[in-house]
Amino acid sequence: MEVSVLPVELWQLIFSYLHLPDLGRCSLVCRAWRELVLSLDSTRWRQLCLGCLQHRHPNWPNRPGVEPLSWREAFKQHYLASKTWSKTTQDLDSSNCLSLFRWRKGWRQLCVGVGGEFGSLRAALAAASPYDRLVLLPGVHEEQNEVLLKVPVEVVGQGKLGDVALQASIDQHCPTARLSNVVFMPARFTSLLYKTTSGYVQFDNCNFESGQLQIHAPGTCQVKFCTFSQSSIHLRSVALCILEHCEFTGSENASVTVEGCPSSDRNWACKHLAVLAKSCTASTREPDPAGCPMARWDGWRESLLRPVRTCEIVVGEEQSSFLSAAGAQALVGSAQEDTEFGENLQAAEEEEEYLALCSNSSDSDLRSDDEEDAQAAYKVPSQARSLSHTLDVTDSKLQSNRLHALQRDLELKSLEQELQQDKEAQSLANSLQGCIIRQCLFRDGKGGVFIYSRGQAKVEGSIFRDLTYAVRCIQNSKVIMLRNDIHHCKASGIFLRLLAGGLIADNNIHSNCEAGVDIRKGANPLVLCNKIHSGLRSGIVVAGNGKGIIRSNQICGNKEAGIYILYNGNPAVSGNHIFQGLAAGIAVNENGRGQITGNIICENQWGGADIRHGGDPVLRNNLISCGYSDGVVVGERGKGLIEGNVIYGNKGCGVWMMSSSLPHLINNQISHNSIYGVAVFCHKDNAGDYPPGQGGSESFQEEREGAGGENDADSEEEYLAARRPISVALVELNSINHNGAAGLHVKSSEVLNIVANIIHANGDGGVAVLQSSQLTLIANNSISCNSRGGVLVEADCQVELRGNGIYGNSSHGIVSKGEGVIAENDIIGNHRCGLQLLQAADMKVTKNRIQSFRDYGIALFDEAKGLVQENLIFQGRSKKSILRPILNAEDCIIQNNVLLTFKKRFDMECMLINPPARPHLEGGAPVSCTAAAGQRVSSMTTRVDGGCHNHGSIFCTIL
Repeated sequence: MEVSVLPVELWQLIFSYLHLPDLGRCSLVCRAWRELVLSLDSTRWRQLCLGCLQHRHPNWPNRPGVEPLSWREAFKQHYLASKTWSKTTQDLDSSNCLSLFRWRKGWRQLCVGVGGEFGSLRAALAAASPYDRLVLLPGVHEEQNEVLLKVPVEVVGQGKLGDVALQASIDQHCPTARLSNVVFMPARFTSLLYKTTSGYVQFDNCNFESGQLQIHAPGTCQVKFCTFSQSSIHLRSVALCILEHCEFTGSENASVTVEGCPSSDRNWACKHLAVLAKSCTASTREPDPAGCPMARWDGWRESLLRPVRTCEIVVGEEQSSFLSAAGAQALVGSAQEDTEFGENLQAAEEEEEYLALCSNSSDSDLRSDDEEDAQAAYKVPSQARSLSHTLDVTDSKLQSNRLHALQRDLELKSLEQELQQDKEAQSLANSLQGCIIRQCLFRDGKGGVFIYSRGQAKVEGSIFRDLTYAVRCIQNSKVIMLRNDIHHCKASGIFLRLLAGGLIADNNIHSNCEAGVDIRKGANPLVLCNKIHSGLRSGIVVAGNGKGIIRSNQICGNKEAGIYILYNGNPAVSGNHIFQGLAAGIAVNENGRGQITGNIICENQWGGADIRHGGDPVLRNNLISCGYSDGVVVGERGKGLIEGNVIYGNKGCGVWMMSSSLPHLINNQISHNSIYGVAVFCHKDNAGDYPPGQGGSESFQEEREGAGGENDADSEEEYLAARRPISVALVELNSINHNGAAGLHVKSSEVLNIVANIIHANGDGGVAVLQSSQLTLIANNSISCNSRGGVLVEADCQVELRGNGIYGNSSHGIVSKGEGVIAENDIIGNHRCGLQLLQAADMKVTKNRIQSFRDYGIALFDEAKGLVQENLIFQGRSKKSILRPILNAEDCIIQNNVLLTFKKRFDMECMLINPPARPHLEGGAPVSCTAAAGQRVSSMTTRVDGGCHNHGSIFCTIL
């Protein structure tokens, strides 16, 4: 019949009444009829699939409410399962697909039970021929002794699941067998339900109660749509087996135990299982939003990271603010439309390599002085003010561009991107060895999967909940975990130790009582692209010489550190987003190490990175922002290389460290933090200083005892090669700008070196040394445009100020009440005195170039004493003395100073050429560290050599 004779809907109605054999015949008539048969997927094929008592829902047990992609394909898989178990080696080599349906010679169906041919399973097996079907009639079938399965047979329970119970212990000695639709219960004499040591066994739609399955190599198995109630399966050196769509509940130990290296001795079924494993990839997980807290975290992450990833830090406003993406774009767009801005921006871009920037707030303070200052010969003209305004806008643009570039580089990668770039991860993800577990549910028991003694397992698309632990992998074993849900475990979700390894990727790990992933005792896994959140302790713990590569994970909302490294743990942590933790983002403690690079760490309650008690990581190129406390904390005896990070917008300090620690803080951008840019304190840590869960509350007794053990020689060599040894805390080549209080706040009891930093436009002074019982070296820094003085040295402090450029600060250039050396600095254009010595100051002041707009170049008060010689001092106000000595001249030697009242701008320019404007690097070259606001201090020399831009003042030239 032609299809066009009737409407398609009517044809579909007719076909929906056909049985399975008739549908098969109709699909062979013609292409149009075949299309009609295929179009019945959501109607007739769905009825056939759900109407079979021996078939469960295709997405059972994890998503029984979600329809499969194709009901027809699901029904096909159920139907073929009853055929493939009987394939022989010859069949596998045959290309004829009809071998699946070949009628075996002498095939019979034997009924067992009341009303059947045989009264017991043992009797039926004694009479059975190969590939016979034994149908167990409804009822309980009990065997008093162990049953030996010597011929390949199929044992099927009649009726729906639960109607047939088999109370027996079966030992398989034949090449293949299949058991379906049966409830297995242990015999009175043993808890062993089924055992095979050589053959292949297939379980479909069975229940196992209070017993154990044992599969020993070269034996293997396939278990589908089965329930294990207080039961488990033990696999020993199995080359390949598959567990699919199974439910494990109430286990007293591990539900699945994988022991031993996969055997090279493989039986006939391994080839069939390998083909099946490759073809049946786990479907994409779609967790129920109501049951999975990650949905709300995803929404929160979007709302958080959008502004963080696109915000522009505005320089030059009275109060710094973070703009939304739309606001930032509107600001830049409107500025670009302005013609005057465009012309000035072009000029600034041509000169940006030569300019150090200052904020509008500083310039406005400068311009707001009295009219007498406005008439001074060296005032900043209107052209310079216009250029300064332009530079502030350029400042914002350059900083925004840098942040955009950094944030783009730190985008979370998908698992597909990671696998493309990492061949080792790709090899692990595609491996097919040992036990393969797919779409299973583990709940309400002690353990999920336990792998030991070089065992291998692959767990994909499964759910682990309300267990003591989900997966435990030890003793050189390997686990591959892909797209699983692991939550509400009483201990750690995934636990690896004793040189275990593998791949943990694209899992949703949350709400566990201990760590989401726990790596110890030399374990070295790949942890990629997971969501680890809402844990009651840390997200990831690496301890006891644990290693691992932790990359592209989303770690948020954990009550303790997002990543906790201690006791010689040494992972590589990169490309992760760690946010809104209730403690630190990353904590490194108790001699922990690690390479921590390229992460976004934001909105954590405690420090973005917290380093204490011998912790010695490399913290490089991270974005640490918007924390509710400090950006980086280096506590007592903390160490580490902190390099190239962007630390901004934290409500505490940018970097908080103790003087007893030995960090190397180099080339970081530290800006817009609410308190100090960098704070150095000398008080001792105590238990109260630790955030909850980071002060020793974790149990690491084994790792503590083994902490003195030997480290891996190769990793130790790499570690030493990457670090230069330092004996003092070092703050070097950082840009510290626009912080709420002082740029650098020092209360130290140890030696501290502050070298070649740019300290700019902070809300208080540039550097404040309030306590320094040992020498604090402040050398070759650019300290400019801060809201108060450039440098403050309190009484009883020892400092050496050498080679600094101290420009345009809103109060005194340097105020000192302590002792030490002030040598070879340029102290120019500050709003009050260039240098002020107070109280009992005892300083050696030599070879400085000092000038102030409105006050004394050098002012000495009280009982100040020392040596003031060979300084070049430019005149301040014409009505005041250039130098004010103290009354007691015997205690202070003032000699050989050059006091200049310059009449022409050219005179002063010549003085700043030899040597060039400070600061300089070693060897006499100017500093070329790029500031957060786009400053380049190296610009100073070139600008002076070339004269002042647009005939502006010398102050404009220097800044």
